[in-house]
Amino acid sequence: MTHDFPASTVLGYPRIGPDRELKHALEAYWAGRIDRAALEETGRSLRAGTWRRLHELGLREPGALPSNTFSLYDHVLDAAAMVGAVPQRYRDAPDPYFAMARGADGVAPLRMTKWFDTNYHYIVPEIGPRTALRAVPDKPLAELREARELGYATRPVLLGPVTLLRLAQAAPGASLCQTGFTPLDRLDDLLDVYGELLSALAEHAAWVQLDEPVLVTDGGSPAVRHAYRRLAGLSRRPKLLVASYFGDAGDALPALAVAPVDGVAVDLTHGVPAHLELFEGRTVVGGVVSGRNVWRTDPDAARALLAASGATAVGTSCSLLHVPYTLRGEEGLSSGLPSELASRLAFAEEKVAEVVALAGLGPKPGPLPAPPRSAGPVRSESRGAYEARAAAQRDLGLPALPVTTIGSFPQTGELRAARSAAAAGRLAPAEYEARIEAEIARVIGEQERLGLDVLVHGEPERNDMVQYFAERLDGFAVTRNGWVQSYGSRCTRPPILYGDVSRPAPITVRWAAYAQSLTRRPVKGMLTGPVTIVAWSFVRDDRPLRDVTLQVADAIREEVTDLEAAGIRIIQVDEPALRELLPLRREERAEYLAWAVAAYRRATSGAADATQIHTHLCYSDAGEVLEAIDALDADVTSIEAARSGFAVGAFGRGIGPGVYDIHSPRVPDREEIAARLRAALRAIPPARLWVNPDCGLKTRTYEEVRAALTNVVEATRTLRESIS
Repeated sequence: MTHDFPASTVLGYPRIGPDRELKHALEAYWAGRIDRAALEETGRSLRAGTWRRLHELGLREPGALPSNTFSLYDHVLDAAAMVGAVPQRYRDAPDPYFAMARGADGVAPLRMTKWFDTNYHYIVPEIGPRTALRAVPDKPLAELREARELGYATRPVLLGPVTLLRLAQAAPGASLCQTGFTPLDRLDDLLDVYGELLSALAEHAAWVQLDEPVLVTDGGSPAVRHAYRRLAGLSRRPKLLVASYFGDAGDALPALAVAPVDGVAVDLTHGVPAHLELFEGRTVVGGVVSGRNVWRTDPDAARALLAASGATAVGTSCSLLHVPYTLRGEEGLSSGLPSELASRLAFAEEKVAEVVALAGLGPKPGPLPAPPRSAGPVRSESRGAYEARAAAQRDLGLPALPVTTIGSFPQTGELRAARSAAAAGRLAPAEYEARIEAEIARVIGEQERLGLDVLVHGEPERNDMVQYFAERLDGFAVTRNGWVQSYGSRCTRPPILYGDVSRPAPITVRWAAYAQSLTRRPVKGMLTGPVTIVAWSFVRDDRPLRDVTLQVADAIREEVTDLEAAGIRIIQVDEPALRELLPLRREERAEYLAWAVAAYRRATSGAADATQIHTHLCYSDAGEVLEAIDALDADVTSIEAARSGFAVGAFGRGIGPGVYDIHSPRVPDREEIAARLRAALRAIPPARLWVNPDCGLKTRTYEEVRAALTNVVEATRTLRESIS
């Protein structure tokens, strides 16, 4: 059979801009410094630059370049808008799209959570029995026209209908209309909409890519069979490439194979999925170049996978959204970096070049790569019983419903400028440290004036909760411009964990001790947990993830010991990525959770009973791993709840469900905060309930933070009085 699909392609590409142009434009638009037209022009320029660069790198066949992968905020939010799933409460906002993402005019934004097992966050669509679904093809059609005017024939990429419904949540009040309703109940209605979208795209595109990462999870097969029989049976449609990624989709492939779809794109970085032979005679895009890590692809192993899979085209395992743009300009990544490291790395541009090169070489039978083997089970360490610890911690003198924050305070432009100047050598170390001390004193004073009970130093010295530690641990390297989008305008520079990890010196002790010297109230020492440091880094692939995480845990354990010795009685070890690394397939989860919990307890179990250990999880569907959170055995756990509406049930230790959504500029009023606390008190006794925001405050302004925390403190005081 002759395949008209290009020999090489990528499933998607970074969109924040090589120099974070989209971030800067978004923040200027939100601040009112530019209008929507200027923001859209930035988007057009970035799209044109992406297509031009991909074409230069060798993706030149018609359909090799993807389109509709760019987004001003989030591709799942784009998909919701494309099918008309815009809740009524946002439609009268000045900009309904950003109102759904960030809130507006007193209306809270839609929920946000992690995109499968990545650190990317998506906006959760709301779909109910009465949601008026309709086709709105303007965005994918506009990008097709843009590309065509530039001389490129692109392949539109749409989020698949089954994945869209699986990721959505039931609209408020849906159960009143239909008992037991789930968004998947609207599949046939949504397929009608997708039929219209595909018909509109058929006039301009030979192929359309439908992303269905839900295929790698446990569910979806009957829905997938039904959906793609209908879509593939349309009389007017482009050819359909169904893309699955983030794991082995083998169990779902038979359900998809019975539909006459024209091709599949599969993730081969986890091995060749079962049942792929069912697609013989159809296009099979073999995703042998990883879109999740930054290591160069072994060409021999990749060619062996392509041969074993019967792939007819070469691609990336997933979108390259999850890696930085390019290695250009990254020479001399950090002091003491082994000279051979850069030659082992590949960012997005380099990965495109690998895809093109592999397509030119073709498949070649050979031994398939074997995964690294770990050294056996891990023993989980323990502190004293919680009751004994709670008794030993009473002398902290905390009131009922103690108010605290998660760690960071607003990072001002002046603070960021000082940090950049110090890194570039333009600001003397002594002057920089004096500025950090001044900011810590300011933050302590702000919290005392506001009336918080447990204080933080505000983390002014930290650029990022993972990068800061990576820069001070052996075995890590950091980049100059290796930015990756986390959500909206928020970007991170994931460190590169390339060697054995150790801690050459204390990391946080000086600043925590200085903060504690300024106040009689307890100040929390703030650490990032081992699972999160590993999850938010690009990790060496020659050792099992578990073994690498345990090395990081040993380094954090040393830091906990030194904080205790410096007189810090409360230490928070954050694990927001605990849920993120949870395997997508249920049968693999128990093993992961066992070693993840063991790593956390290894990091914290050396603390004395009188030291109060906190942990924090945010924007991560924590309800799915409640047993593991409990097993962490932290004295206090804070969980994002304001945005997600997560309902806290009975919990055997201290818990702080967030009452303030810090990812929105909206300031919650006192009654809203009090209502959340009253709901929590129905399950949690006052002695174990903490009051805190959803997450750190670094992305907010001081004006917003003061107003919100004032309301938090006043609502808590009123509630304390009613309890007493």
